[in-house]
Amino acid sequence: MVSLGLLIRLPAKPGKEEDVAAFLRSAMPYVEQEPGTMALFMIQISPSEYGIFNAFPDEAARQAHMTGPAAEALFAQAGELLSAAPQIEPVEILAAKLPA
Repeated sequence: MVSLGLLIRLPAKPGKEEDVAAFLRSAMPYVEQEPGTMALFMIQISPSEYGIFNAFPDEAARQAHMTGPAAEALFAQAGELLSAAPQIEPVEILAAKLPA
């Protein structure tokens, strides 16, 4: 069961759109090693804005993700790739359908 999530919006700097997409794909191995991250979606919202949606069973798993290697890599690259700081919104999941 998942009950908490993170919605993260990532505005790419002009000319860095493909680099942001490549970075997001490259972060998957980090997230795959997080037992508390139950679902993850890396998305393109518009030609210059990307996003991440994660789902977690509890606050401990969400905090572990926010301080883990994927988050560290994102913040290390943010100044080079993004036109503004990542917008991180903690959310509550009201209902979900996940693979069995």
